[in-house]
Amino acid sequence: MRMGTSVTERTGTDALSLLRGELQRAADDGFASAWMSNIFGLDALTALAVAGSQVPGIELGTAVVPTYPRHPAVLAQQALTVATAVGGRLTLGIGLSHKIVIDDMYGYSFDRPARHMSEYLSVLLPLLNGEPVTFTGETLRAGIGLSTPRPGRVPVLLAAMAPQMLRLAGQRTDGTVLWMTGPATVRDYVVPAITAAARAAGRPSPRVVCILPVCVTDDPDAARARAAKALAIYGQLPSYRAMLDREGAQGPGDVTIAGAESAVAAQVGALEAAGVTDFVAADLDKPGEHRTRDLLRSLIS
Repeated sequence: MRMGTSVTERTGTDALSLLRGELQRAADDGFASAWMSNIFGLDALTALAVAGSQVPGIELGTAVVPTYPRHPAVLAQQALTVATAVGGRLTLGIGLSHKIVIDDMYGYSFDRPARHMSEYLSVLLPLLNGEPVTFTGETLRAGIGLSTPRPGRVPVLLAAMAPQMLRLAGQRTDGTVLWMTGPATVRDYVVPAITAAARAAGRPSPRVVCILPVCVTDDPDAARARAAKALAIYGQLPSYRAMLDREGAQGPGDVTIAGAESAVAAQVGALEAAGVTDFVAADLDKPGEHRTRDLLRSLIS
């Protein structure tokens, strides 16, 4: 199992320099990958192109870019440009986002999300592979080719939690990227579903990138309470709520990996046994504390 880290969503005019420093520390500490969300702050792909081009030797991933606001041809062009900037080290994580964002904030229809994603992949994937596309679907259409440089293949991961999305991820992409999904759900639901879909489609075993909050501490209850408060919104969004319910978790605090070094190491090991190929830590250490980072570095080494 490869170890990665989730980078902080930055604000302020020094956000890109701070991101570059965080990526450099991750590379220096031996992490295989660094993953950036795309919410309402920095555009993840642009930020990774700027900061990541200055930090060699580490995979750079988006977790995740919402599909609805970008036509798949536009996203393919942007992703190929970023991959060129970072020497082919980009992994493109994409996802539907949520109705409250797509419908209420952007004003797009969130109807038929599985159909949307299937048709989106029908345009995105060929363009990333350098092939022109002519496609007419029920939710989008395209007739376009790109001349964007291709430094190599750009892997695509799909944020997949519902059964239809897991099938899509296994059948047509390189795997899935997860958030707020506990070890039992990964073991008993996600890995079997996506692996079966990939096998049926004759594809290689999929990547399962699992991102979870982590805190090495002598007071795990306090750490979980802190996570529950900071991440409360994820217990309310339907897709994450479904994953938490599968896990038997009341909220984000219950899937936070917390405890002393040996306890956290055991929980990370359980994820590997469950079939996770890439564990990505969202470090919850308080400012000035380093126990979580120190443990993760020891697990890497």
